[in-house]
Amino acid sequence: MSEEKTEEKPVSPADDLVTTQHSITVKGRELGYTATAGRVVLKEEVLKDGVFEGHKAKAEVFLTAYTLDGADPLKRPVTFAFNGGPGSASVWLHMGLLGPRRVLSGDVGNLTPPPYGIADNEETLLAESDLVFIDPVSTGFSRAAEGQKPGDYHGYQPDIDSIAEIIRLWTARNGRWMSPKFLCGESYGTLRAAGLAEHLQKKHGMYLNGLMLISSVLDFATLQFNEGHDLAYTLYLPTYAAIAHYHGLHGDRPLKEVLAEAEEFASRDYPYALARGNRLPDHERAAAISKIAALTGLSEEYVDAVDLRIEHIRFFTELLRKDRRTVGRIDARFTGWDKDYGREEISADPSIDAILGPYAAVLNHYVRAELGYSSDLPYEVLSRVIEQWSYKEFEGRHVTTAGKLSAAMRSNPHLKVHVAFGWYDGATPYFAAEHLIAHLQIPKELTANIESAYYPAGHMMYVHEPSRIQQSEDLAAFVRNSSNT
Repeated sequence: MSEEKTEEKPVSPADDLVTTQHSITVKGRELGYTATAGRVVLKEEVLKDGVFEGHKAKAEVFLTAYTLDGADPLKRPVTFAFNGGPGSASVWLHMGLLGPRRVLSGDVGNLTPPPYGIADNEETLLAESDLVFIDPVSTGFSRAAEGQKPGDYHGYQPDIDSIAEIIRLWTARNGRWMSPKFLCGESYGTLRAAGLAEHLQKKHGMYLNGLMLISSVLDFATLQFNEGHDLAYTLYLPTYAAIAHYHGLHGDRPLKEVLAEAEEFASRDYPYALARGNRLPDHERAAAISKIAALTGLSEEYVDAVDLRIEHIRFFTELLRKDRRTVGRIDARFTGWDKDYGREEISADPSIDAILGPYAAVLNHYVRAELGYSSDLPYEVLSRVIEQWSYKEFEGRHVTTAGKLSAAMRSNPHLKVHVAFGWYDGATPYFAAEHLIAHLQIPKELTANIESAYYPAGHMMYVHEPSRIQQSEDLAAFVRNSSNT
């Protein structure tokens, strides 16, 4: 007799969360906390011919959660945090600013050599809020489920949908619907946070207490240099002036004085000069060239050659060319070398080169040695998904979630917003974010819900130790003041 073969069904993936216990002393107070790390399976409902056939695994999303032991879940805030890219894992906010353990990476002129270091973060936001760090699909250890396409998550709306589902699942499974809730995003993560605020309200009726927008970009039109579009040139100018000041090109003038001059010119005379084009009289063009050169630290010959329009990567290449140095985009306090100095654009960002190694090494050690989570997958700190990222929802117009943030604030007048700026951030310039905030479609009385904080550092301002300490205090105060408990 022949044996009858039975077809084996594939095993569905399951959550692989690991829980560990820890403690930390913050301002003389010992805090016991529970850490949970691992991948949560995202599933979708399957309908065939209108008939429900069950749930199908779509992705496995890695998260790290910290909850304070013994706290009242009805009063204890929770903050969901993520970085940007798109394509960046949450390691930067996790190990640089918010989490209970932090990277020791050093700073400009005093970088920590390999194998780097890790220490308790005595300024951790865990003292005020539980924390959930989320790695979007294809970053960190997060991946599409077996048989699924990673590309299905590499776009604006599917990214919003998947992060919102993780937030909903964690909130429901941990009994936290009545907790004060916050989102903390950095860079593209701020665009994501603004979109999530509206999506969570509309999709799940989940109203938030606050958004923490670090190095904010909610509208790509404010920082993209496209032909015939001059807005970004004007909004970048104050950042160029700040960077020139940091590198000693404004003598002993105070930074605030330089910025005030740059902001005034960028708000009035500069847009006028660019708008006039070849109608601008020669003497007015010469005056504009002289002003731009003085503010940016570039030569008048260069400003004239680029037709008064300074693109940011070209600026980082040109500013210190005579010194054979390049300037960082993420953090312009950092300088580096290039393979030659006749280049139009830098071949690498010296600020990313300086900090990538410490954060990657410490996270990979920490998650295994201290959180007890192991995986043979590479932890994708900076995935290249940005190269295939889809913005099809914005076809024919620029990418923006400013309208979604405005709608969320109008619907939820209790929603507070904290915006953090770095003077030397060449990726998301502070004046561009200020411009966006000033144009939100909200009634004047809601502008009081928005607060701003400025730091003498770059995109990841917490790399600069004094800024990290101050920013930690600022975010803790924001959570306390916005929790409504």
